[in-house]
Amino acid sequence: MNSAARLSVVVVTRERLHAPDYHAYSSILIERAVAAAVQSGWQVDVVAAQDEGRDETLRRTDDSAALLILGGEDVAPEFYGAARGYRGEGAHAERADEAQIALVQRAVQRGTPLLGVCRGHQIIDVALGGTLIQDLGEGSSHRHDDVPIERVMSTHEVHIAAGSRLLDGLGPVAQTRSAHHQAVDRLGAGLAVVARASDGLIEAIEHTSAPVLGVQWHPEDPGAPRGQLAALLGTLAVPASLAA
Repeated sequence: MNSAARLSVVVVTRERLHAPDYHAYSSILIERAVAAAVQSGWQVDVVAAQDEGRDETLRRTDDSAALLILGGEDVAPEFYGAARGYRGEGAHAERADEAQIALVQRAVQRGTPLLGVCRGHQIIDVALGGTLIQDLGEGSSHRHDDVPIERVMSTHEVHIAAGSRLLDGLGPVAQTRSAHHQAVDRLGAGLAVVARASDGLIEAIEHTSAPVLGVQWHPEDPGAPRGQLAALLGTLAVPASLAA
């Protein structure tokens, strides 16, 4: 495989025996992201961080030209200095947390283009010393609770900052699909907020010098606007001068 065209798509795990419906829906999102990346010209390698662990995940992605970290379980609270026992807490994937945090830190150090989606967006923040809002509470507009998994996504607007280097292709307002009950709180080192929801929640962050972008929403969802996923995948081909 030509490393110059290799995109590593880093997911949490290959299977969730404890949550088959969730895993089936997650697999649809992964398949759509992979298909869009292939259509954009990437050679894709899917890496399951929980199954591979930190060292193998780093090895598998060592010479990749770009990285895409997709959604999944809540980041374990100990990685951002918080406690367990919060509302809506489910199973965690600590090996995936450790591996993906190390991956983000290396990407920033090397200037490797990286896009984080939902959990991947939160991993970027935590990897650089940021914290998370652990639960948005009942009635949040960012997901539908107590519904079948295929109806969990919520549609809402996000407002994009005019100074964003990596999100400018989406225009000032974007329609998004999301299904999160957590959000970025305190920013990690080197990060800037580049999009917010109407309620003020942080919806996208980018690094001020490295080509690293995180979005809280799911451009790979079947209900997402046409072309949005391709536009975000396009940020993974940003010129190396962006990281200077």
